[in-house]
Amino acid sequence: MATRKHLTGRLNSAATALLISATTLTLVARRRRLDEARLEQRRLELEELAVRRRAFAHQQRMHWELLARAIDDPSLAAVIDTYDKNIPAEKRRQFFYANAWYAYLFHQYRAEVLDQHELYTVLREFFQSPLFREYWEASKAQRATLKRSSDEARIGRMVDGLVQELDDADTDEWWVVGHPPAD
Repeated sequence: MATRKHLTGRLNSAATALLISATTLTLVARRRRLDEARLEQRRLELEELAVRRRAFAHQQRMHWELLARAIDDPSLAAVIDTYDKNIPAEKRRQFFYANAWYAYLFHQYRAEVLDQHELYTVLREFFQSPLFREYWEASKAQRATLKRSSDEARIGRMVDGLVQELDDADTDEWWVVGHPPAD
């Protein structure tokens, strides 16, 4: 009887060891499939990001091409000209050009070529131009139509704050005016 108990104990130990080994292998296999699924998900996310960036780049090229046509041909500019008609045609064309620059810088930010601090710094320089400031003021109504939570509206509010800081500054050292946002 003692031998039988001893043999049964050994069989139970062996069965337990096999069960533990099988469970461990199952867990390892699950873990590997989970890791593979995570890697595939990350690959798809990166692929989607690349597609979005290409789409942004294409959109930016199209925007520039359309604005360039409007700048070169007043009859085409009339299609998109929402500026006050009391503003001379030449100045409205300059506003289209200022808009092209602003859109370019905004897309640089959206493409993560510039961070928000860098965008602020570059725009602080652009707003030294009285014409760029006029463009910004003249396009206020267009910005008011943006969805408040959009990146474009948020950056527009940042720029409005920058312009106000530049106007309120009591220094000629414009490059130190304002508080660039932390990203």
